[in-house]
Amino acid sequence: MEFFKIQTLLGNFSFSILFIIMLFFFIESNFNWISKFHSLAFFGIILANISLTLLLLFRWVEQNHFPLSNLYESLIFLSWSFTTIHIVLEKVTNSKIIGVVISPISLFTNAFGNFSLPSEMQKASSLVPALQSNWLMMHVTIMMLSYAALITGSLFAFCFLIITYFEKKKALNDFVYINDVRSLETNGDSKNPSPSAPFYFVQQIKDTVRRKSGKEGPLENKSETLIKSLKKNIGGDKKKAQAVSDNYSQISINLDNLSYRTLGLGFPLLTIGILSGAVWANEAWGSYWSWDPKETWAFITWLIYAIYLHTRITKGWQGTKPALIASIGFIVVWICYLGVNLLSKGLHSYGWVQSINNNL
Repeated sequence: MEFFKIQTLLGNFSFSILFIIMLFFFIESNFNWISKFHSLAFFGIILANISLTLLLLFRWVEQNHFPLSNLYESLIFLSWSFTTIHIVLEKVTNSKIIGVVISPISLFTNAFGNFSLPSEMQKASSLVPALQSNWLMMHVTIMMLSYAALITGSLFAFCFLIITYFEKKKALNDFVYINDVRSLETNGDSKNPSPSAPFYFVQQIKDTVRRKSGKEGPLENKSETLIKSLKKNIGGDKKKAQAVSDNYSQISINLDNLSYRTLGLGFPLLTIGILSGAVWANEAWGSYWSWDPKETWAFITWLIYAIYLHTRITKGWQGTKPALIASIGFIVVWICYLGVNLLSKGLHSYGWVQSINNNL
C-alpha cells in the first residue's frame, strides 16, 4: 500500500511538472524575453524524467519484474521515453522548438496513464506465464523506445507540414508574378502575365505605382487589379511558383532535419524489436510469425517508415513529400500501440484488454 501511495505521488508530481513546462514552452515560442528562464524549464524536464524513473523502479522492486506488463506501465514508460528523447535532443541540438513539440505528447501519455485509467489498472500485478521470460525486458523495452522515437519524429514532420503550409500561403500572398514593373505605368494585359517574368513583392509594386503616378488614383486601382489577377494565375509557371513556396524558413529546415534523424533512430529500434519478438514468439508459441493483429500492424508500421527512409536516402526526397509519409506513420504507430490492444483480441492482449474488460 505504501508503495502504491508513493507511486501515485510520483505520478502526480511528474504530471504537474510536465504541465507547467508545456505552458512555459508555448509562452516562450511567442515571447522571446522569457527565454532567459529556459534553463529552468530544461531542469524541469530532467526532474520529470527522474520522477518517472523512480516510479518505474518502485514498481520493479514491488513486483520483482520489469514494469512493462500492463497498459499503465507502458504509458508511464512511454512518457519517460519522451522526456529522455527531449533531454538528449535538446542537449545535442540546443533547439528550443523541441520542447514545444515533445512536451504535449509527454504530458498526454502521462495524464492518460495517471488519470484516465481506473486505480485497479494502475496497480502492479503478477505476470501471466507467457510473459515470464527474459525476453520481456529486451523486446518490450525496445519496442516502446521505437514507438517513442517514431512518434516524436512524426510529430516533427507534422509540425513541419503545418508551418510550411502557412509559409507557402504567405509567400503566395506576398509575391506576385509580373512581366515588367513598367507595365504598371501603361494599360498592360493584367489577365495574362508572362511566364518568364520575375517575382516582386506586392508592396514594391504598390510603391512603384505611387512613385510613377505621384498620387493614388486610377493607376493605384489598376495595381490592385493586376495583383489579384497575378495571384490567381501564379500557378501558370509551376516551377517558379514552387521556387517561391520552397523557400523554407530556418525553423522548418530544423524540423525536417530533426524528423529525419529521430526517425532514423526509431526505425532500427523497431526492426530489432520485431526480430526479438519473433524469436520470443517461437519460444512461447512455437511459431516465429502468426499474423496476430499486433504483429500485422507492427509490420505495416515498419513498411511505412521503410518507405520514408527509402525516399529520403535513395530518392533524395526532402520537405513535404516525406513529411506526409511520416505523418501517416504517426497514425499507424498509435494504432499499433493502443488501437490493436484496445479494439481487438489476439496473442498480445494479455493484461491490457483483460484488465479493461474486468473494470467495465
